[in-house]
Amino acid sequence: MAEKLNDRESSGLADKLMQYLPARFRPGTAVVPVVRLSGVIGAVTPLRPGMTLATVSRVLERAFSTRNAKAVALVINSPGGSPVQSRQIYLRIKQLAAEKKLPVLVFVEDVAASGGYMIACAGDEIICDPSSILGSIGVVGGSFGFQEAIKRLGIERRLYTAGAHKAMLDPFLPENPDDVAKLKALQREIHQIFIALVKESRGARLKGSDDTLFTGEYWAGESSIALGLADSIGDLRSTLRARYGEKVLTPVIAQPTGLLSGLLGRKSPGAGQLSAMESMASLPDDLISAVETRAIWAKFGF
Repeated sequence: MAEKLNDRESSGLADKLMQYLPARFRPGTAVVPVVRLSGVIGAVTPLRPGMTLATVSRVLERAFSTRNAKAVALVINSPGGSPVQSRQIYLRIKQLAAEKKLPVLVFVEDVAASGGYMIACAGDEIICDPSSILGSIGVVGGSFGFQEAIKRLGIERRLYTAGAHKAMLDPFLPENPDDVAKLKALQREIHQIFIALVKESRGARLKGSDDTLFTGEYWAGESSIALGLADSIGDLRSTLRARYGEKVLTPVIAQPTGLLSGLLGRKSPGAGQLSAMESMASLPDDLISAVETRAIWAKFGF
């Protein structure tokens, strides 16, 4: 009889102690960590990088290591950028999902286009808003031609290279058709890698022909679903509550900021003055970065 009482007392004590644990650590609590992946992908300028594997890997690892996680939710809002960084982020998500055996739900906000859509393909499901823009499965590159401008200014271009194609597509030289042909061949190669990734990820869900899906065109939510580029219309809160219950916890996993960020990366004496000098020096880069970023978003009407 005493042993039974002791068992009951132990059980009651455990229940009381459990109440003081954060909800996400209690057994049986459904948790779906949320990671936001936003912005242009790749180094916009050397001093102001965009979204890269280096900037998101730790956040992704923390999300997939969350205790009691039933799935991981990715909220994507990106017009694209570097195909290399896009694919590396995609691969890291797939690797973590396989290691932790967790489903990945992707929620598209304004845009998941080009490299942003490549990352979205890492999800088991892609859920979007009716006004979300998805697709743009293609490769783009651009430059300017300044040779006439410098001629009017009386500036002579002097360029010395070792290698027949080292100055390929130099904006201060006249355009060379052979160089353009080489660039287009490179773009086609990268495009085929992108196409293969989408086909492997979306599989039989794709309903459009290659001539429709892979031209670089993009579509709104309902049309994307009809083409098999997305799975359903919905929002994060409603979808997760419907699947995992009204009490599902959705902690946002983000990079440390504020005081914690300062403690993790202490500045050396005099770093404040150095930082101010760097900020002044980076103004031209920041301006170019802002213009480039704005131009990339503007392609999709944002």
